[in-house]
Amino acid sequence: MIAANAHVINLILITMPHPRKRKTRFLFVSRWGEILDIAHAVQQEGHDVKLFIEYRPWHEIGDGFVPKARSWEKHIDWADIIVFDYTGYGAHATRLRAAGKLVIGGTEYTDRLELDRSFGQNELKKHKVGILGYKEFSSFQTAIDYVVSHPQRYVIKPSGEVQDYKQLLFVGHDDDGSDIIRMLKAYEKTWGDEIGHFQLQRKVSGVEVAVSAFFNGHCFIRPVNINFEHKKLFPKELGVATGEMGTSMFWTDDSPIFDATLVKLEKTLARDGFIGIIDINCIVNASGIYPLEFTTRFGFPTVFIQRDGITEPFGELLLKLARGEDFKLHTRRGFQIGALMVVPPFPYEDEKTFNTFSRDSVVVVKKSLREGLHLMHLKLVEGEWLITGDAGVALLVTGTGTSMKDAQRQMYNRIHHVLINNAYYRTDIGDRWAEDHDLLWSWNLL
Repeated sequence: MIAANAHVINLILITMPHPRKRKTRFLFVSRWGEILDIAHAVQQEGHDVKLFIEYRPWHEIGDGFVPKARSWEKHIDWADIIVFDYTGYGAHATRLRAAGKLVIGGTEYTDRLELDRSFGQNELKKHKVGILGYKEFSSFQTAIDYVVSHPQRYVIKPSGEVQDYKQLLFVGHDDDGSDIIRMLKAYEKTWGDEIGHFQLQRKVSGVEVAVSAFFNGHCFIRPVNINFEHKKLFPKELGVATGEMGTSMFWTDDSPIFDATLVKLEKTLARDGFIGIIDINCIVNASGIYPLEFTTRFGFPTVFIQRDGITEPFGELLLKLARGEDFKLHTRRGFQIGALMVVPPFPYEDEKTFNTFSRDSVVVVKKSLREGLHLMHLKLVEGEWLITGDAGVALLVTGTGTSMKDAQRQMYNRIHHVLINNAYYRTDIGDRWAEDHDLLWSWNLL
């Protein structure tokens, strides 16, 4: 009788519908809205998503693509995991982690690593990482006097929030620093005291390369990402510095650059409780590896190109990081590459120009292509992708391949299937790889 009853129970269990697993609720807290593409991807993976954008002039970014939140604090209890996408949220992230929430985001320490250049350089020095000589100033005239008395090539690097104005960064070429002096005099007339603190850093020649790695609160996750940014507006590194017009990259388990830089901060980051991704940009040459600056949060648009090289769902990756799991990241072999498609007034701020040429311009994609297209400052209206915000950043287009040429070819083929009125983009992203590869190989850095 007992056996018969057990058989009936088993039949009931087999035929009864299994309870549906509740979707994970992701709350994305964004400074500018640039995390839209990740939020949209996580939503497409089947999770529930809400996106909050702090900067009100860009509040339309993501409309129609993902649900929005007017106040992120009101949705803390709703969220299973909270993702902060920028520096400045470190205190919030730390407080929420202490309260038991799953959080992707920095800390006050990692915020300072990025925002305070001198602090970041001093921390590198403290961790036995070689750095270039630098000096910090708050007065243009004092800086001019310093260059006069210490003539050589320098780079002007604003610190703090003002470093987001990439056009203020200036790389000198004159051996006596005369071009730096002229630029400092021009900044004094146009900016006065508004620029705050800035650095003069000694300039050296070499290959500019960055290494990025995810951190789970305890240790770095392998493989790591090696990437090469193209920062100037025009091909062949001409024009104003934009922050990033495109990037090429690959993933690797072993990197001498990683071992000489980020690894040395691993114990400090663990004590600090950092969870997210951290990147350090360097100049390397035959003499050594010289870190320039930290990015202690998602880099935009770098993270979207990185996502094309990651073969596991991005939402699951974020959850594993936030839970402190130790795992090996699943990535593609070969290379990934991406280029921004932008419209006027990029890279400048000019609301009148944006309203005249770009606001609500339609992004038309031929042949229903969607793969390799990453949402930037867009909204979805009646099925159409429209440009919004006021900066003119429309779309990131990516490509992947077993060689850099293959990835590059795929990216530009996809760009040719996108129609955006008045759009412009770099046509040489990835071209430097042949020379960079040979130099890095000769210096035993690959």
